[in-house]
Amino acid sequence: MTTSAAETGTAFAAAWEEWHRGQEARLADPHGFLAITALHWLGPEPERFDDAPGAWSAGPEGVTVALGPGEGLVVDGETITGTHRFAPIPERGGVNAVWGDAVIEVAKRGGFDIVRPRHPGNALRTAFRGTPAYPPNEKWVVTGEYRAFAAPEPTTVGASVEGLEHVYDAPGEITFELGGAEQRLTAFPGKAPGTLTVLFTDATSGVTTYAANRVLQLPAPAADGSVVLDFNRAANLPCAYTDLATCPLPPARNRLAVAVEAGEQIPFERR
Repeated sequence: MTTSAAETGTAFAAAWEEWHRGQEARLADPHGFLAITALHWLGPEPERFDDAPGAWSAGPEGVTVALGPGEGLVVDGETITGTHRFAPIPERGGVNAVWGDAVIEVAKRGGFDIVRPRHPGNALRTAFRGTPAYPPNEKWVVTGEYRAFAAPEPTTVGASVEGLEHVYDAPGEITFELGGAEQRLTAFPGKAPGTLTVLFTDATSGVTTYAANRVLQLPAPAADGSVVLDFNRAANLPCAYTDLATCPLPPARNRLAVAVEAGEQIPFERR
């Protein structure tokens, strides 16, 4: 049986809708990024916060919380009271401690230990209306060529938080044609082994799409180095919605001159 172009287009749109719903569901999760109420930077002196129990501090041996009378947290299924020291957290790692219906995220970003409480009742989450996006269009699906570097290249990028930096080992770059010209993007490691992440901006950034960044999650390149870039799935990072995220910015060479009129647009929260 031959599949018609209309059927193919319908299936393509349905697959995109499913992806977009998944994106919004993760954002709207009771303990997702929209639930964050504050970004607390920890130092050596214990400090208490309105949206988390205990007094928090950080040092070379990790993060410490001193819980007062009647205060407690649940970490890895175990209720803790008194003084608790978290093991040193690796960069971009984190631990979630449960406090009632809230989650207290303890993490490391840009070399700094942080606490980010996540409360389901946060107004940013409860008022979330979804994310506007361009209608899916197959013309924005392009095939590129992945070239691995001889060795991963440490690449320092800025962050949505002023003064913060992230360092990624870039395994290679992708070349492709878009807008009648050759384009080139540096790739970072993806979420699963072999997959890739691409941070970029383009001529729509700050106009119809979020100014600082968007991200593409790519499958592992094929044996011949080919890789598919579906710009319909260009997604916002959490910093597009909240100032309490520490998202990385694209490398300078990942700023496309072409207008990529595909994927997620500026969130309602930023308009």
